[in-house]
Amino acid sequence: MPDLAELQQRIGHLFQDESLLRLALTHPSIAHEQNSSAPHNQRLEFLGDAVLGMVLSEQLYEKFANADEGLLTKTRAKLVNARSLAAHGRAIRLGDYLILSRGEENTGGRARPSILADAFESLLGAIFLDGGVSAARAFILRQFTPELTELTEVARPSGIDNPKGELQELLQARAPVAPEYELISATGPDHDRVFVCAVLHAGVELARGSGKSKKAAESDAALVALKKLQELSGQPEVSPGDRPETSA
Repeated sequence: MPDLAELQQRIGHLFQDESLLRLALTHPSIAHEQNSSAPHNQRLEFLGDAVLGMVLSEQLYEKFANADEGLLTKTRAKLVNARSLAAHGRAIRLGDYLILSRGEENTGGRARPSILADAFESLLGAIFLDGGVSAARAFILRQFTPELTELTEVARPSGIDNPKGELQELLQARAPVAPEYELISATGPDHDRVFVCAVLHAGVELARGSGKSKKAAESDAALVALKKLQELSGQPEVSPGDRPETSA
């Protein structure tokens, strides 16, 4: 394992109890590999998730004084999701320090987004236990200030929870042909792919969309197509910024 002093310098927190940091970096696969109850970072992950939610909720509450609970919750979800947390983990090179089983090591666990996201929350939990709320808040603000600064408005719901279903219903009311989806491209490394899909109706391409999975790209394409059709019909349009997060 690389020197933990380097990691502590990078995150801006010097641990009084370095065993907390080591625990935060220990993946549950260690216990499974040893077939034992060896300590790992899942409890710290639980704690870190709660602290992160509290601090970011406080920041959003102060920044958007007129937003209601629903809008604040949706905005927080855009800041705190597996993809975002994994990106923060990569930014501090957290993968270099993880304590993994041989199996996870051999299958690319150090770069796996879900492992990085969990470890980031575990690290935050360890910082909270080691330095208290002030240390945890300082770490979170160092990590999230760029996103908070760029955030100029709360996330507003589009009212479309199932873009593919609504597009199909709209199109089949015009012609008895269901929309079809075509994968255009899939780029990027295996752990961070970007998919582009097109939606077609009666052989005519209506729109394209992108996402971190084929399903997400299809949903995005359907939403773009709905927006175009709404513009043509004079209905209130769906804002591109309101595209729903669709999991893989």
